[in-house]
Amino acid sequence: MSEPYTIYVVDDDEAIRRSLSFMLKTSGYAVRLFEGGTAFLKAAADLEPGCVLLDVRMPDIDGLEVQRELRARGVMLPVVIMTGHGDIDMAVGAMKAGASDFIEKPFEKVALLGCIEAARKLSVADRSANARAEEARARLNALTEREREVLDGLVEGLPNKTIAYDLGISPRTVEIHRANLMQKLEVKSLAEALRIAFHAGSEADKAG
Repeated sequence: MSEPYTIYVVDDDEAIRRSLSFMLKTSGYAVRLFEGGTAFLKAAADLEPGCVLLDVRMPDIDGLEVQRELRARGVMLPVVIMTGHGDIDMAVGAMKAGASDFIEKPFEKVALLGCIEAARKLSVADRSANARAEEARARLNALTEREREVLDGLVEGLPNKTIAYDLGISPRTVEIHRANLMQKLEVKSLAEALRIAFHAGSEADKAG
């Protein structure tokens, strides 16, 4: 019988660590808990293959710096960023820096396990990444050109007013396009829409 897949939970909130530990263990995963980025980085070089659930905002060292340090040390564990409301810009930065995915708190168990399994597949075979990218691109093909432009602005972390100014339309029109694109992508949050854009490779990323 194979060993259970290990999830490394890095979060300074003890209640969240306990909750995630219970959820993940009852779902068949092995779990190791770290109360901050410093403690995790000390152990990182000796960790078995697994997936990192990494909080963005921590008092000792933020999640983006932890992620950068992992890459600098050659530790290529897949990372799923956990972000609170209002931290979307930081999550976007994490995706650009190589995070496998990000999930917005509070999250449902099914969504979290889906992120973990997707990250796990990515670490095993690039084919999974290609398949996910193709699926995401197919979903984006349903958007109009203007909706794609609005989405690309959101990927860049721009507020509605700035997107409106750049596109020569009103902020209200941006809101309408944003609502329409989320409906077409069948997502309920900006975080989900941004994940699809990153998986597909947004026009803004291609231009950069």
